[in-house]
Amino acid sequence: MSDIHPNAFVEPGAEIGKNVTIEPFAVVKKNVILKDGVTIKSNAYVDGYTQIGENTVIWPSASIGTRTQNLKFRGEKTYVTIGKNCQIREFGTINSSCGEGSIVSVGDNCLIMAYCHIAHNCKLGNNVIMTNNAMLAGHVTIEDNAIIGGMTPVHQYTRIGRFAMVGGFSRISNDVPPYTVGGGMPYKFGGINIIGLKRKHFSLEVRKCLTVAFRLTYRSGLRLDEALERIEKEVEPIEEVKHWVEFCKASKRGLIGLRGVCKKEPETLSDEELVNLFEQEKI
Repeated sequence: MSDIHPNAFVEPGAEIGKNVTIEPFAVVKKNVILKDGVTIKSNAYVDGYTQIGENTVIWPSASIGTRTQNLKFRGEKTYVTIGKNCQIREFGTINSSCGEGSIVSVGDNCLIMAYCHIAHNCKLGNNVIMTNNAMLAGHVTIEDNAIIGGMTPVHQYTRIGRFAMVGGFSRISNDVPPYTVGGGMPYKFGGINIIGLKRKHFSLEVRKCLTVAFRLTYRSGLRLDEALERIEKEVEPIEEVKHWVEFCKASKRGLIGLRGVCKKEPETLSDEELVNLFEQEKI
């Protein structure tokens, strides 16, 4: 049975699942769908054609599904979908989309911290973390398990690849390849996100292959097309390497940090030294 406080405003037409909690002074408009176990905290506002998945929590003063800020919007029917087990923290804003039938989507198990913003036509995968005050412009794609540090704006049409970790106070104006770690203005890479990949139980072999792919892309001095050709010829075609190549080839805004990247250990080591460190589990 759902628990809807008498001081909450739920407009007729809203679809409320089982065991939903709506706290005082929350607003849920008529086209909203709340799946089982959803919690809408006090003073949160949920509008538009918005669907919120099972056991997701919308924290106080968050605003979900409101009209896009895109000046091209002409009143078309657009959507917001939020997956299961997400946390949308205080004062987070997720606008509706722009363009008839278009969707802003947030996957399962995402943590959108306080004051974050997700604009029109954005797509977030599963297990994404946006730290406080991270901001996505329109048409941004964030792949699974990516982390965006606080106070970081992401330019429209930009992509951040899976398992990438973007440091706080960065400025993302180009695509961030998957499995990498970096940050700053201008953006500088530390290399492959070794610690994050270890925590997610990626094998030593996968980490080695991705490091070689990163070195060829960012440290070899080759043009991107030449680097990708060498990766396809020289690196074992495991799924993660294939995704690296496909991500880079599909880039329309170009890859961030491809010029002026910092050179740090272990990337300055020879290939033989690098492999030895991997085998000793020091990377």
